[in-house]
Amino acid sequence: MNTVGFLKSQFLCHLFISYVFIGTGLIVNFIQLFTLLIWPFNKQLYRKVNCRLSYCISSQLVMLLEWWSDTDCTLYSDPQSYTKYGKENAIVILNHNFEIDFLCGWNFCERFGVLGSSKVLAKKELSYVPVIGWMWYFLEIVFCKRKWEEDRKTVMQGLRNLRDYPEHFWFLIHCEGTRFTEKKHVISMQVAETKGLPKLKHHLLPRTKGFAITVQSLRNVVTAVYDSTLNFRDNENPTLLGVLNGKKYHADLYVRRIPLEEIPEDEKECASWLYKLYQEKDAFQEEYYKTGVYPGTAIVPPRRPWTLLNWLFWASILSFPLFKYVASLISSGSYLTLAIFALLMIVVSMVVRKMIGVTEIDRGSTYGNPENRRKQT
Repeated sequence: MNTVGFLKSQFLCHLFISYVFIGTGLIVNFIQLFTLLIWPFNKQLYRKVNCRLSYCISSQLVMLLEWWSDTDCTLYSDPQSYTKYGKENAIVILNHNFEIDFLCGWNFCERFGVLGSSKVLAKKELSYVPVIGWMWYFLEIVFCKRKWEEDRKTVMQGLRNLRDYPEHFWFLIHCEGTRFTEKKHVISMQVAETKGLPKLKHHLLPRTKGFAITVQSLRNVVTAVYDSTLNFRDNENPTLLGVLNGKKYHADLYVRRIPLEEIPEDEKECASWLYKLYQEKDAFQEEYYKTGVYPGTAIVPPRRPWTLLNWLFWASILSFPLFKYVASLISSGSYLTLAIFALLMIVVSMVVRKMIGVTEIDRGSTYGNPENRRKQT
């Protein structure tokens, strides 16, 4: 390990990165609160302002992937479709196999200038979480309780609110509903068997209702679906902790642009279309494991400097009060004060580790697991 690699793996570096992220997030959340005053007078201005403010937060996570870990991201796509990325509204279907697949999805958005306005379908509980959850609230992210009887109306309304959105946006959706694990895969394929559907090897059975409602609500606003299939070279198993440690990964993303008019309007036909799409995704993954490449032309979209510049800006602003406070602690010579500060650092480290733990494969959602349903009842 070289000197730079050694420094990237040190806890103090991680602590500083976390401090900048949380500090930025809380400041931005506070500013976003005041932007609510704009909404009654100019809704579109409110939206544009919050796209820029949200970018200050989400781009710091993308910065870790692009600049800190220097992860390579190669895009496989049709050159004709490539020219349209970032210039239209789209629904992006992502597979859900890796701890950092959400980061790679955001990286895809960043490379084409739509990270600040990107949307997701998120759990309602996340709207109460400071920084990311509050950012999403002001960004008009669509939240759901994962109880379809209750969600249908609220999700449809949230999606329809985006019909007059002033910025190009991508709506990122994990149709599998939860991250892939072997246990979940066994349960999912049992469901597939009862429905008479072909079994998948590398994916869970997609949940069709959310996708169908998304297509129905955004038709004539969104022009295409981007079917995106992610994998990593040499059987890499990327983790958020690895990214934080500066470990370099090599991601390959296969993207197919499918015009929205090719997707059936009827809900049942749309469901059948999605099942077929996942059979094709499964075939692409199988071929990738055999050959190491996806179909299409390999393209490396240029890395934009804004994620790094944004982080440097916030790091420079937040460094002064931090170093001033640490200097005052040292000069005070109070053992009690130093002990309290050390305890605070331990608490922060535990919080950071907890945040990382949320992304780990074995901590993924149990949504769809029959055992979990029995516990809830």
